[in-house]
Amino acid sequence: MVNSLPVLYTFRRCPYAMRARLALHASGMATEHREVVLKNKPAHLLSLSPKGTVPVLWLPGAAGSKVLEQSLDIMFWALRQHDPLGWLPASDAGMADALALIAHNDGPFKQQLDRFKYPNRSHLESGVADRDAAAIWLHTLDARLRAQPELAGEHFGLSDAAIAPFVRQYAHTDPTWFAAQPWPALASWLTKFEASDLFQAIMHKHAPWPEPANFL
Repeated sequence: MVNSLPVLYTFRRCPYAMRARLALHASGMATEHREVVLKNKPAHLLSLSPKGTVPVLWLPGAAGSKVLEQSLDIMFWALRQHDPLGWLPASDAGMADALALIAHNDGPFKQQLDRFKYPNRSHLESGVADRDAAAIWLHTLDARLRAQPELAGEHFGLSDAAIAPFVRQYAHTDPTWFAAQPWPALASWLTKFEASDLFQAIMHKHAPWPEPANFL
């Protein structure tokens, strides 16, 4: 069975899947969207990527298929196919800066975010300490956004798309507390992102993909 389109296995609320969908949408690359129920993952998804996380992009072809299992790999694949909005940094220094921001987001910040949002999973009574530790980095992002319109510079780019879904998840964990913090530039940036046509486009609700019997 050879599909004519790349196939994206995704879950609407997953921030990793969000950023993959953002880049795919920005690139204009058409894909087949397969919404996953995380408690009942399709057998085909697991055959492509046994770790069972999303997003997964399957690139089928008559000469063999390719599977991208990491959200950043999907972002780079899409944007290197077509980057009409200029999301990819134009210089080596710009790319290094973007990758450094994303590395902190995906490392320390994501760990703190998980403990803040789900303290019981880490056997914590409260996620407040991790909330406050993560806030230190968010203040540095606020300072950056006071100096320029977007994390990437003058226009929304790779680092913005890769990081915004995670800041959104942090903000929605305790919206009242987040709104009371002194980071007006960060809050404005997040509000603008959530109100954007781009974000609305990638957050349409999809019914779970009904895997056909004997699909494999």
